[in-house]
Amino acid sequence: MESLPSRTALATSLMRALHSRFDPSPLFDDPWGDRLVLESERERMTERVLARMDKDARARALQGPNTVLDDFLLTNTALPGVVIRSRYAEDALREATIRGISQYVLIGAGLDSFVLRRPAFSDALTIFEIDHPATQTMKIQRIKECGMSLPPSVHFIAADLANEDLVSALACSSFRKDKKAFFSWLGVSVYLTRQANLATLRAVATCGAPGSELVFTYLDQAQFAQNRSQLPHNENANLVAQTGEPWISGFHPDEIVNDLACVGLELVEDLDGKAMWERYRRASTLAHPPASLHIALARVGKGH
Repeated sequence: MESLPSRTALATSLMRALHSRFDPSPLFDDPWGDRLVLESERERMTERVLARMDKDARARALQGPNTVLDDFLLTNTALPGVVIRSRYAEDALREATIRGISQYVLIGAGLDSFVLRRPAFSDALTIFEIDHPATQTMKIQRIKECGMSLPPSVHFIAADLANEDLVSALACSSFRKDKKAFFSWLGVSVYLTRQANLATLRAVATCGAPGSELVFTYLDQAQFAQNRSQLPHNENANLVAQTGEPWISGFHPDEIVNDLACVGLELVEDLDGKAMWERYRRASTLAHPPASLHIALARVGKGH
């Protein structure tokens, strides 16, 4: 079976770019989000959106300018969480660099554009992007097609973390286990089993020197209750499942401290959707992320 780039990675890349362009006070500037997505992929996504419309809505959409995909993504309930998680992670990364952390590992990097935007605080960072080979190959190709060359401090590691171990993936690179690192793991855990999620968290604690940090997102396990029809995230869950990327598991917020402690991590902060919005609500057009969405900051313990 042909291995395709992640559809959710494509959509979130476009969301970040749209937020940068359309919000009057955006949380970040991401001019690369559009450029990393092929026009052919954008056309395929537009066709899927049109196919979900009723006959009249589709006719109206086709009469005007071709903004079908933009309109769909800008009103998607996932957009606020996609935007805020990116800003939160880079805020935490900036603070980490002040404390001397010099390695940045993006687990499931997707089309994240950090290596292209390179904020000033990133000058001393060695960056490791880990992702599925199909998505990563497309990304590297697009970067070349855009005429960009990356510094030798940027490393791409192709790995399917649903079947491969983070420890062994990093072992094949120049990553230094004896130096503190900052890990980001955004929008990924929902697509993995609980066992795979705990294995990744344990691998972060194993690879990261004491004081290393991790930002990750998760969904409240209540989202996976049997009666899915009553859940606010239900439509998005169905959409991504139709593209072959179904939601599989989450964590219980009241158990996350213990879950992390069992794998050698200490919880520093855990924000639900409401708290995320409260912190970043100056982005005036952002709606509330779903309350069930969480972003957490954890640290590798000294005794680990």
